[in-house]
Amino acid sequence: MRVLLSAVGTRGDVQPIVALAVRVRELGHEVRLCVPPNFVAWAEGFGFEAHPVGVEMRLPSPRAGDAPAVPLTPEQIQKLRESMPDLITDQFEKVGAAAIGCDRLLGANAHQYAARSIAERQGIPYVTALYAPVAIPSPELAPPPAPGEAWEPGANWERWEATFRAWNDRALERVNSNRQRLGLAPIDDVLRYNVTDHPWLAADATLGPAPAGLDVFETGAWILEDSEPLAREVTDFLEAGEPPIYVGFGSMPAPPGASRALIEAARSAGRRVIVSQGWADLGLVDAASDCLAVGDLNQQALFPRVAAVVHHGGAGTTAAAARAGVPQVVCPLFGDQFYWASRVRELGIGTSVVGTLTAEALALALDRAVTPRARSVARQLRSDGAMVAARRLVQAL
Repeated sequence: MRVLLSAVGTRGDVQPIVALAVRVRELGHEVRLCVPPNFVAWAEGFGFEAHPVGVEMRLPSPRAGDAPAVPLTPEQIQKLRESMPDLITDQFEKVGAAAIGCDRLLGANAHQYAARSIAERQGIPYVTALYAPVAIPSPELAPPPAPGEAWEPGANWERWEATFRAWNDRALERVNSNRQRLGLAPIDDVLRYNVTDHPWLAADATLGPAPAGLDVFETGAWILEDSEPLAREVTDFLEAGEPPIYVGFGSMPAPPGASRALIEAARSAGRRVIVSQGWADLGLVDAASDCLAVGDLNQQALFPRVAAVVHHGGAGTTAAAARAGVPQVVCPLFGDQFYWASRVRELGIGTSVVGTLTAEALALALDRAVTPRARSVARQLRSDGAMVAARRLVQAL
């Protein structure tokens, strides 16, 4: 059997798909991937056939002498995903070509404008997988906010109705024009069609349970196991003193002055700090020995050795910190990050800073985040979600 897995977005969207691909291959099946151009080589490094789809979610890397690369803002990401006229057609063309000869098709996140139509055209089973319960339309949870808007519960279904209209305004005409090219009938609701009536939820049931009363298959989180050792400079830093605080915003931009606020907050708590540069290019503010700047590293190896994790609230980082059993401070910027911040607070495994990021607010949050609940919740989390999904994908569909 040949399975096509399609992901659009940033590292947090793509890494779980690779985790699923690994498990499907372990079951003896062939896997083909559609991923953004900047992740093709990375996916191929795992031995998978990978096809580029969509665009990179950050500006190109600089050449020598150029200014540093600048990550896209949430508003720019939203525009790239939903407003550029060619992205929907690009998905129809690229996913359509990659799906030839495939027996199953899975699309990750609701921004899969073409995948379900391609599966419909080819007559093969299809499923949409979502990484957060808040991405599933339901009266129980409000939809993720638009860029620049605050996330607040209340009037949930009215806000979903507004979200449906916004998606149709942006994409319905273009989706239907591409469906017409394939000889398919028009649809009348983009988001509902993309999500389907029976989506999969690739999130841990303790961290992010599915909304009640819906036909949702909860697979558990898709975790890509990482055996990469930490660099010597990181282990030396860890062994040189008390556990530090980790700070990083992954593939997200950082607010102005974030590096200074993060480091000052850690120092006011009497802690050293490891700064993950990420796409925001966070850096050090001085040459003091209590701070270390790092690039990509193995969070699974690092997080159990830190005192707390300060991050943006992506589903993957939230789960990694929760599995490590360490307190976390979530500083949400965009989309479902506000939901994960609320879950961290509700579970008692940390706290959050919503709004302006200051050293004072972070220091207070770090003080409140220290809780024994983090370790007890960690023991409740499962790590087999990708295999659960792989078996369902190749057997039950």
